[in-house]
Amino acid sequence: MSQSDAEEIASWKYEGPYSFYNAENDLEDLEELLSEKARGSNYYSVKDSNQNLIGFFSFLFHKNEAVIGLGLAPHLTGQGIGLDFVNRGINYIENNFSNINKVNLSVAAFNERAIKVYKKAKFKTVSTYMQRTNGSEYPFIKMERTL
Repeated sequence: MSQSDAEEIASWKYEGPYSFYNAENDLEDLEELLSEKARGSNYYSVKDSNQNLIGFFSFLFHKNEAVIGLGLAPHLTGQGIGLDFVNRGINYIENNFSNINKVNLSVAAFNERAIKVYKKAKFKTVSTYMQRTNGSEYPFIKMERTL
């Protein structure tokens, strides 16, 4: 991910309850996103055929497991493309990291729209937990998919 892509992602504004995901709401995550050193090789920009930034993935690898983070540009959410977007990230892992056999992600418990997409992408709920973020604690769901 380039610095300019990171800065563009940091400026994204989501509507309604999804404003929870606006980058400025979690300064620690924002600092990581904007720091080339902190991003390292873990963040990937996703662009459309016209080279417009449409989303991102982050991948952390631990032995045979990948932990992914992702975001779709605000103007594309709720448009029915989430499943394809998630599957492209999973395909990237399968095609480039043959030793990975499990993928995990976490999602805010209120985000039923995303949870529905993850279930369609064959993720199963593993646990719920409280996550400190955005200046408070919120319930999150850990989900997992076997490759």
